Amino acid sequence: TEAIGLYNLGQSCCLNSLLQVFLMNIRFTRILRRITVPSSPAQRRKNVPYQMLLLLEKMQCGKCKAVSPTDLACCLSEHRVKLFVQHDAAQLFLTLWNLLKKQMKKPELVEELSDLYTICIQEHLACQKCSFEVKSNSTMLTLPLPVLDANSHRLKTLEDCLQYFFHPEELTGQNMCFCQQCGRKTTFLQSMKLVHLPQTLTLHLKRFCFERSSRTHKLSHHLPFPQELDLREVLTESQCQADDSEKATWQYELFAVVAHSGSSSCGHYCAYVRRLTDCKWYCFNDSEVCQVSWDDVKCTYGHSNLCWRETAYLLFYMKKHPQ
Repeated sequence: TEAIGLYNLGQSCCLNSLLQVFLMNIRFTRILRRITVPSSPAQRRKNVPYQMLLLLEKMQCGKCKAVSPTDLACCLSEHRVKLFVQHDAAQLFLTLWNLLKKQMKKPELVEELSDLYTICIQEHLACQKCSFEVKSNSTMLTLPLPVLDANSHRLKTLEDCLQYFFHPEELTGQNMCFCQQCGRKTTFLQSMKLVHLPQTLTLHLKRFCFERSSRTHKLSHHLPFPQELDLREVLTESQCQADDSEKATWQYELFAVVAHSGSSSCGHYCAYVRRLTDCKWYCFNDSEVCQVSWDDVKCTYGHSNLCWRETAYLLFYMKKHPQ
């Protein structure tokens, strides 16, 4: 019914934001509701899917405006997820997903979870001296999109970031690869091709970069992202390794934004989520939840002169026409 907040346990804003994105995704909660309940109390305390399910039921059944994720946080600490420290949202998202996948005992649920979030990429390495070529498929949970190009120039839109990620790169100098056919190191052309996209597509804007001084610097420049994203229009034929029926499903609508405010060393996370039942946007800022407009979400595009303001860090898109 109402959107429910989560109390901050002490620097748990990153965890709270990611939990809201997980639990507001109806396709994810359908999987979560079908898990096998561990038999013993000790197993239940250490089972991340089960503790997440208990939190979901607590949020849906309670009459409070916010609930505490204490039991889930304690469960995560059993799996070496530190409490009371600042987390990186992209890393914590991967950690949570891996724990969920590892502890879901039913193979069909593991497969559904993978279908919901996993991206399939094909990497091509082609020798520029002969015809030798290597192809390998790999899966990713997020697409890590650079927001700067190789010359440190700012990429201007999300579509630019996607095109740059899939743009072929020539491996020369120290980056040359050994060619089995030539028998020596040669220049290779490295390219990524998109094979399969999941129901929920997660894009990681690489806003944090290392400077030469080994300090992490936050890139806060303006970078707009659309409400609707059609990957068929963004990528070229050479950047895709998929048939027409697969590409026909590559139309997405923005579902959620995890935004970061502050600096790389001291910051805060919140989540903007479009609730699927009424298609209205809500801001989840720990225990505070309020309805917002698309203009409010657009404030996370970034601003170079206001580095401490909210800046989109993770974007979650949902298929408009799932198979």
